[in-house]
Amino acid sequence: MATKESMQHVAQRNRKNKFFHQLFFVSTCFGILALALLLIQVIVQGAGWLDWQFLTSYASRIPENAGIKAALVGTFWLMMITAPLTFIIGVATAIYLEEYAKDTRFSRLVQTNIANLAGVPSIVYGLLGLTVFVRMLQLERSLLSGALTMTLLVLPIIIVASQEAIRTVPQSLRNASFAMGANRWQTIVRVVLPSALPGILTGSILSMSRAIGETAPLIVVGAVAYIAFLPKSPFDSFTVMPIQIYNWASQPQAEFQNVAAAGIIVLLIMLLSMNAFAIYLRNKYQKKL
Repeated sequence: MATKESMQHVAQRNRKNKFFHQLFFVSTCFGILALALLLIQVIVQGAGWLDWQFLTSYASRIPENAGIKAALVGTFWLMMITAPLTFIIGVATAIYLEEYAKDTRFSRLVQTNIANLAGVPSIVYGLLGLTVFVRMLQLERSLLSGALTMTLLVLPIIIVASQEAIRTVPQSLRNASFAMGANRWQTIVRVVLPSALPGILTGSILSMSRAIGETAPLIVVGAVAYIAFLPKSPFDSFTVMPIQIYNWASQPQAEFQNVAAAGIIVLLIMLLSMNAFAIYLRNKYQKKL
């Protein structure tokens, strides 16, 4: 009897596994199909408008003359300021929480807040940046205000990713370093960080990929849709590709929809390049280890 019941239980479990397997497969196919249709539509609309003139021209009210130069350069400026700030602060915070902070109520509170901040809507960070950087610190609606706001936005992501990477380093490596006479900081710099570097770099670049596609915080901080010059310092006005694409998509002329699609292609190429670079770095440093 027990054998018969166990066989029925196994058969029932197999049916459930097969059902959920098919359900997840269909869901995956649905998502891939929707993404493929979206990409096909964007490529069909924008491929004919993507040329050198589009990359080297400023925005214009005439669709044929419109370009993404100011938004492209503004995006690079934003990433060049945001990336080092995010990496230094995020990795330093992860090192402190994993290597120095003890398991106290305060450290658990900090961990909980970091995890919660990763799920806060981006518009909230925009309001925070407007209050602190634009008004309190009087940085005005500048590139620096936008970069600091984006730093706050992606910091929880890189902190969590760096913590996970540091946790994967075996404790035996730390003990071996201590046995050789190294202190805690030397162990972190020479053993822990090199071992965790692939995961840290991957998390950093993927967090930058999120920052490069955000629009709401920068609109609140004051990124403008039309700029006919290139920013020369962190205190200049700026625009970025998501805002420029949104501006084109909101125009009534049908041609601007094609221009927006061309801008989306440029943004996708940049995002895919950053993701490919993250994979390259991860594989490179994993081979060294």
